[in-house]
Amino acid sequence: GLDISEKRLPQDGRFQIRVKGQTIDVRMSTMPVQFGESVVMRLLNQSNGILELEATGMPADVVKRLRRIMQSPHGMVLVTGPTGSGKTTTLYGVLSELNQPGVKIITVEDPVEYRLPRINQVQINHKIGLDFASVLRTSLRQDPDVLMVGEMRDQETAEMGLRGALTGHLVLSTLHTNDAVSSTLRLIDMGAAPYLVASALRAILAQRLVRRICPHCKARYQPDELEQTWLTHFQAPSSLQFFRGMGCQSCNYSGYKGRIGVFELLVITKPLADALRRNDPDAFAQAAYGDADFRTLGSMALDYASQGITTLDEVIRVSEYVELDSGGVR
Repeated sequence: GLDISEKRLPQDGRFQIRVKGQTIDVRMSTMPVQFGESVVMRLLNQSNGILELEATGMPADVVKRLRRIMQSPHGMVLVTGPTGSGKTTTLYGVLSELNQPGVKIITVEDPVEYRLPRINQVQINHKIGLDFASVLRTSLRQDPDVLMVGEMRDQETAEMGLRGALTGHLVLSTLHTNDAVSSTLRLIDMGAAPYLVASALRAILAQRLVRRICPHCKARYQPDELEQTWLTHFQAPSSLQFFRGMGCQSCNYSGYKGRIGVFELLVITKPLADALRRNDPDAFAQAAYGDADFRTLGSMALDYASQGITTLDEVIRVSEYVELDSGGVR
């Protein structure tokens, strides 16, 4: 909890409030600044329950492939993206589907965001030395079927999670990377052995959140010169039409209302695993972008833009890290 008398040090805390019959979990972060304290609060509606995978905006074909991977009794599945991209929401959606009688699930989180029935949830406490690596080491001796590690933060946690995935456990975790392809390189850069990554990793789901166009003020428009240049570079069909919100009272004149997820799912095939074992990032990227089943974040976002769900501005924002030599948006 927070010590309200301490204003010289950064602090984290949480509390619950009831608003109109709903339970709101408030995560709070404070930081001392020149003229007082900066306070940021994150609101989590515990009454809404866990989103189903389809409710995140995940396309049916991605959901189907992800569910097939989730049926595997062992292996690692990573969910990647920057802070605030919805990784935790997706992980909880996966856990809720795996949470069946007879399936033992242990989660290691910092902090526990949603409380789930039948799941053993452990919250990290650095003050007493309860970190990801120590809890993960103990969890592997607790006979779990599924392990969820909130984040792969260091070499010890990464290697322990990968070894756990090779010894009969399904391991779920997150990484802060910009796309699916770079996630494997990040694991290896952290110190995980390439053969271990190649043997244990089953799939990587990268995601972003894009803003939805406000339905009350949506209008068609012609992309400007910069946007046309981007579309040409990524070989987007010239027949596509685009929309944006003009701004109205309903969206507080922002042109946007709500958000939706965009995803790319990279399943580790034999050619990809072979490239990982050789620690050959160029061959890995070439095999990934050449996979007929792999669609990039930019490709999915562009589909949403052409359907009038989001704007071209949002597409360009989530596509800024897409490999430019990958043969265009797929």
